Amino acid sequence: MRRISEYFISILVVALTALTQAKGQDTLFIPLRVNVGIEAIGPVTYFIDNKSLSLEGSVSVNLNEKYSVAANAGYLDYKFSQYNYSYTCKGPYLKAGIDINILKPKKSMGIYWGGIGIRYGLSRFNWEVPEFSQSNYWGKAVTSIPPAKNWGHFLELSPGMRAQFFRNFSMGWSLNLRMLLYSGKSEGIRPIYFPGFGNSGKRMTTGFSYYLVFNLPYKKIRVITSKEEPEETEEQEDQNNSQQQGTNSTNRTQSNEFR
Repeated sequence: MRRISEYFISILVVALTALTQAKGQDTLFIPLRVNVGIEAIGPVTYFIDNKSLSLEGSVSVNLNEKYSVAANAGYLDYKFSQYNYSYTCKGPYLKAGIDINILKPKKSMGIYWGGIGIRYGLSRFNWEVPEFSQSNYWGKAVTSIPPAKNWGHFLELSPGMRAQFFRNFSMGWSLNLRMLLYSGKSEGIRPIYFPGFGNSGKRMTTGFSYYLVFNLPYKKIRVITSKEEPEETEEQEDQNNSQQQGTNSTNRTQSNEFR
């Protein structure tokens, strides 16, 4: 019987402690959503200069108010030529990872996102050099590199922002910072560009993306946040200083009378 009493007393103490802590907290209801987006800059660039076509879509699922699992899939058809050679590359790529929202729940409210995405990227692509020419004393030599298939691997960090403009519709941007892991080789020759990453002659590349996103709410969660204590104004600070000085003066007076 004594053990049962101690058990119920412990439960009561824990409950009272939780209630006491909850008095200084706010409760928010944050919607969790499935976000389906398309990247807009690639198609626009193609209409301006139709040498290269880049298409990309994205899907992310909110796990809570801070973390989301995300994936991007795309396709690139790239053509480049200059005075002595031409290069073509095309194929799909996939990026998968997480998005981290660094905005506080009171700021984001489930409709604003500001943070960073972390992705591992993988590409399977075809490439070739249809023509390569070199001139020397003996004349001009023309050659080519036949089509080859390769895998490319990279890591990507994508800081950015996104905001809801209409009901269940958001727009936002990201700056893409990529680090090359492997660009593939074919008979000792490395491709100079591949989908998802860009110029594989560089260890690091950058890019910019702008997304149109459709948001599909599927659940709401309750988020408990601590109340922010109001900042002390200058007037209140002066009053507190005056009260403190008055208290100190009274204490000195009483001390002198006692002596």
